[in-house]
Amino acid sequence: MDSKLKGGIYGCIAAISYGLNPLCALFLYQDGLQTYSVLFYRFALGALMLAAILLWRRISFRISRHEAIVLAALGLLFAASSITYFLSFHHMAAGIAATLVFAYPVMVAIIMAIFFHERLTLPAVLSIVLTVAGIALLYEGDGGEPLSTVGVILVMVSALTYALYIIVVNRSRIVMSSLKLTFYALLVCMVAVTVFAFASGQPLQPLTSGRQWFYAALLGLVPTVISLVFMAMAIKQIGSTPTAIMGALEPVTAVAVGALVFGEALTPRLSLGILAILAAVVLIIVGGKLHRPAVVSRLARAGRLVLKRWRWK
Repeated sequence: MDSKLKGGIYGCIAAISYGLNPLCALFLYQDGLQTYSVLFYRFALGALMLAAILLWRRISFRISRHEAIVLAALGLLFAASSITYFLSFHHMAAGIAATLVFAYPVMVAIIMAIFFHERLTLPAVLSIVLTVAGIALLYEGDGGEPLSTVGVILVMVSALTYALYIIVVNRSRIVMSSLKLTFYALLVCMVAVTVFAFASGQPLQPLTSGRQWFYAALLGLVPTVISLVFMAMAIKQIGSTPTAIMGALEPVTAVAVGALVFGEALTPRLSLGILAILAAVVLIIVGGKLHRPAVVSRLARAGRLVLKRWRWK
């Protein structure tokens, strides 16, 4: 399996896992837990799981001063992204927030092009266009009411800090296993969330039922440990911009969860949006293998066949 395909698979796993954030968080919100408490358990349980894996695999916890600085930056960026994202659930539907936060791949592509002179390839540009079109189709307001300004600002801040997290992972060039990198990032996140909680006068709440522990553990495992580890692996294989674009599967996952768990209708408009986003993901995975002359020639041949059949009818 070549690195591009491997990175594509890792990116898909990361995006689908991260898309389950609203599912776990909303059940905990229903039980009365506040945002900072939900995030504390997310990061604490995720860090514990990764610590157990690192001990089992006998990976050293030692880090250099330079690595500590980079990991602290990663942790603070991801904490800021998570806090603003989870707070946005109080101001708008989780499905809409999950869709709007997908502005981050465009931010990654623009930042990489402007500040790091990364060339935007034709498949990458087409993928961005397809994902934007898909998100536009996925977006549906609540009864035509305007979106909350506070909610939109929170989601945009979340998207920007998540974009910066991806870029720092890519550009820091620290040589470290994805498990170890994610462990320290989550550790910093846990400390940051604890400080924010007490500074805002919202002390951390205990988990009081088996249901709460289950969803907290699920939140720590799937959209945290699995998502971040596979995202770091994908970035190493295919880079920041393709990994970010493949995150298009996140809003697709949110729509699927809404339809399957919360009984939301899967309209033709939503189906078309999902297909557009899936096409973008496929394009970014196989884009490097597409030769422009061959693609143009095949498209022209297909067009002639369609035209011929249409005239015959």
